[in-house]
Amino acid sequence: MSDIIDHTPLSANPAVSATVPRSGLAVTLLAISAFVIVTTEFIIVGMLPGLARDLDISVSAAGQLVTLFAFTVMLAGPFLTALVSHLDRKRLFVIILAIFAASNALAALAPNIWILGLGRFIPALALPVFWGTASETAGDLVGPERSGKAVAQVYMGIAAAMVLGVPLGTLAADAIDWRGTFWLLAGLSLLMAVLLVLFMPSIAPQKKVGAGTQARILKDPFFLGNLGLSVLVFTAMFTAYTYLADTLERVAMIPASQVGWWLMGFGVLGLLGNWLGGYLVNRGPLLATALATLVLAIGMAVTTPFATSQTWLILALAAWGIANTALYPICQIRVMKAASHAQALAGTLNVSMANAGIGLGAVIGGSVIQHFGLPQIGYVAAAIALLAVISSFGVSKLKPGASTE
Repeated sequence: MSDIIDHTPLSANPAVSATVPRSGLAVTLLAISAFVIVTTEFIIVGMLPGLARDLDISVSAAGQLVTLFAFTVMLAGPFLTALVSHLDRKRLFVIILAIFAASNALAALAPNIWILGLGRFIPALALPVFWGTASETAGDLVGPERSGKAVAQVYMGIAAAMVLGVPLGTLAADAIDWRGTFWLLAGLSLLMAVLLVLFMPSIAPQKKVGAGTQARILKDPFFLGNLGLSVLVFTAMFTAYTYLADTLERVAMIPASQVGWWLMGFGVLGLLGNWLGGYLVNRGPLLATALATLVLAIGMAVTTPFATSQTWLILALAAWGIANTALYPICQIRVMKAASHAQALAGTLNVSMANAGIGLGAVIGGSVIQHFGLPQIGYVAAAIALLAVISSFGVSKLKPGASTE
């Protein structure tokens, strides 16, 4: 097991000119920005019926906006991050949040699905750039010894958006309609841009590295192994998580009116997992991946047999939720540490692979339900998770940087 422990610093950028307190504030602002950005990504799910009625389109047609966003993130993120990774990070983040402010305003004003689609397409280009560079910058701001916790703090904003941002945004859509919700997000994005201008330390531009040079990480078997491991982990996670609400309602027999609260509890417990992931990853990214994925497998596998007892079901969901959210920062940091250079590109590639795993998991889960029934989904997801655990040991045997010299 000691072979998979890695103490390599995530980043050590001497160009950061910040005091420790100001650096901590900057990381907090990045976390809040992540909350706004991820809420912008997922909020539309709760607004589909309303905007479909207002724009006189079907809900299924409106749902293509979700697909448009996800595929744009997956395909465009790595290229754009490689293109802008050398820019001053403070200026880059301000520009990204300004883009989100303008795009949300455009969405709020959209007279038809095509303009609304443009209002969703543009921020989807910027989101993976933020994820990739914010993770690296958080580590730069606080130094290598605290980098794991700093990245986890940024991911706390992501977890908080999934737990609170989407439900609260859906409620806001009911109260002020979907256009009002987009205006609210536009205002929050603009506010965060202003706060970053005022309080984020300047970070000197990094030396520009050509796209071809950055792409050398794609020749490194160790790096590619880590990317493949992320696909496996996220496939396992979303094979079952995509259908968790259905599992709670149809297998655990939770009343439909209470399922939302169970999901919120699942997410709140996940916030603990986010902190735990940031702690464990500094002891070894691959070791942390193996341990968290093993707990994930156990939680998913026992949910169905424990469904008849609420006490045992809560324990199963607690293990599942904590491990599920812990794997977000763990996978991001693991992939970035696997890159000998171009860490921003590495972080964005991990986001792209995570999206690939999310989509693949949803497809596998749907197929399991169709052919074997909903109660079997946890077992299949757990089997994929165990495959990821085994694969983490295989990746640890690869030589880092073997093909990047």
